[in-house]
Parts: sequence; C-alpha cells; structure tokens
Amino acid sequence: MSMQKKRTIPSNRPQGEISVTLQKIKESPILYHQYECLDERWKQRFLDYCSRKKTLPLTYDPFFKRIFHPNLHPGRLSHFLSSILGKKVKVVRILQGEEYLLDGGALLIMDLLVELEDGSLANCEIQKVPYKFPGQRMSCYSADLLLRQYSRVKGERGAEFKYADVKPVYTIVIYEKSAGVFHQCPDTYIHHGTTTFDTGLNLELLQEYWLIALDVFREFPYPRDRSEQTAWLSLLATEDTADVEKVVAEYPWLAEIYREMDNYLNKPEEVLNMFSEALKIMDRNTVQYMIEEQMDQIMDQYEQIEEQQKRIASQKEQIQHQEAQIHSQKTQIHSQEAQIHSQEAQIHDQKTQLSQKDLQIESQLKEIARLQKLLEEKS
Repeated sequence: MSMQKKRTIPSNRPQGEISVTLQKIKESPILYHQYECLDERWKQRFLDYCSRKKTLPLTYDPFFKRIFHPNLHPGRLSHFLSSILGKKVKVVRILQGEEYLLDGGALLIMDLLVELEDGSLANCEIQKVPYKFPGQRMSCYSADLLLRQYSRVKGERGAEFKYADVKPVYTIVIYEKSAGVFHQCPDTYIHHGTTTFDTGLNLELLQEYWLIALDVFREFPYPRDRSEQTAWLSLLATEDTADVEKVVAEYPWLAEIYREMDNYLNKPEEVLNMFSEALKIMDRNTVQYMIEEQMDQIMDQYEQIEEQQKRIASQKEQIQHQEAQIHSQKTQIHSQEAQIHSQEAQIHDQKTQLSQKDLQIESQLKEIARLQKLLEEKS
C-alpha cells in the first residue's frame, strides 16, 4: 500500500469539516469557553491545525508530553534521548517534575524529568523565549537533578551508600528562540558541555549538558547529517504541513507520529485542552520573561544613574577646583591692585617731590640771575 493511501501526510481539511469541529465545540459550554478564552493568535493556530495547514505545535509542553510520554508511547522518548545523548538509553519512568523542601519551598519545576535504565536522570526542557542568564539557569537545573538523585539514592541505601551509587544527570534544553549568544555560532545548533580541568585531570564528573537552538537548526546553512537526531529535530521544527512531505520522504518512520497528530482531529476536546494548557504556560512564562526584562531594565537604569552620579560628582569636583583657582586668581588680582595703588601713591609722592625740586631749582636760578646782575652793576 502506498504512503498516500495510508494518509501518512496530512492534507488540507475541507472548510465544512472545520465548521463541524467548531459546532462540536460550541455544543459543549466548557469547550466553547476554553475556545473563547484563547487569544486570536491561538484561535487561528487551532483552526490551522483543524484545517491541516499546520501540525500540532510540539515545542509546547502539553503537545510534547502527549507525543513523547513513555506511558503512551513506550520507546519513543528513549529513541529521542538516545539521538541527543549520542548513546543508547532507555527511559524507565517519568518522575515528578516538582519537589518540595522540608520547609515547603518549591524546588525547580522540570518540563520532562525521567529516570533511565542505569539510574541516571535526564531533564528535557523546552523554552519558548530567550530567558536571561541561560548558563545560570542550566546550572541550576543540573544542580537540582544531582541533588534529587543524591537524596533519593542516599535515602534508599542508608549506611551502605557510596558516592559511586550516584549516576550521571543529563540536562537537555531545547530553545525555540535562542539567545543572541547562540547565534555567535551560526554553524552549530547543538552544544554539548561537561566540566573539565585545564590540567587534563581526568575525573568522572556527573553533570552533562545539551543545548539545542531550534531556530539555528531551522536556518542551518550547511547540509545536515542524515541521522535520527536530525529526524527528531526536524519533527520538532516542522509545523507547516506543506513541509511535512519532505521530512517523511527523508525519514518514513516519522509518518506514524504525523498520522497520530492528524488523528487527534477526531478528538477536538483533547486538542483544545492541550491548547488551553499551552496558552496558560505561555502566559506564565511570558509574564516571567517580562518581569526579568523589567528587572534587567531597572538594573540598567540603576547603573546609568550610578554612572551619572559619578559624572556629576566628578564635575562638581572640577567646578570646586576651578572656583578655588578663580578665588586664588582673584586674591592675586586684589594683591596686585593693592601693589598698583601703592606704586601709584609712591609715583604721586615722587612727582610732588619733583615739582618741589623744580620750584627750588627755578628759585635758585632766579637768585643766581639776580646775583649775576649785581656783579655786573658793580663792575
């Protein structure tokens, strides 16, 4: 039987069928309320799915868990994680995504936390927006994983506990829209990291990280290797049904998943519930992202204010220095003016003395002239 006869690739759904779907939703007040609570973008996304223009948005938590949940699809998540980790692993069970401290405070909430066959833990996170501090967040996710496993194993083994009983923990973060730092490596969409020593010291440390920039994968400028990893990432990155045919042609075994997503058209209530849940999570994450953005802006403003205050203090110091120079110059001017006044007074006195001497000389000259005249008369 041909792939087309099996309906491995969703085709556009007639408008009448969409109307039937909406009518079925309207018949249930609860479902219709859920539909009306969707914003316009999500209503359109829901209708695009109903019309087979788009597949289910697997990068949203409810859809990802539905398609990859090991209770519903044994082996699928194991194959996905194996392709990412680069080695064969088997998921044993899903663990509670949220744990609490003794004082009731919540630890980190994991998207999909699983235990592997060898006792290792793996956390798969899908992030829709580029949160601040991705490195710090990833470190906290990994630290939480390690603490969970350490606490559980030590509690189970008791006095027989050995640190060798603690298995590795794997943190996988898939970014729908990655931060700018990821785009500094345009030829790489998956990054694997471990802790190493600059001396080459070889110790078996337990924390490993995989960061996947799905937006870089979509725009990857080089031919991708034909592998299960590429197949799974293509599944996550492809939503337009027009592109599904190429993906299935390359990886026929993905047709089963696309058929499954297509079959949910017969269960609009389940799909709508997933859309509603996805919107709630997106709203919560968006609010958190906005809070972080605002806090970041506030910190920037504080830094700008502090820098301005430093500049103002520096300018005040310069002004005070200039005022001191002006005051010193004024003092010198006053001193010079006093000296000038003193010199002018001295000049005036000297002129007076000269005038008096001129008068004396003139008087003496007259007296000499008189005496010479007397001499002439007597001779």
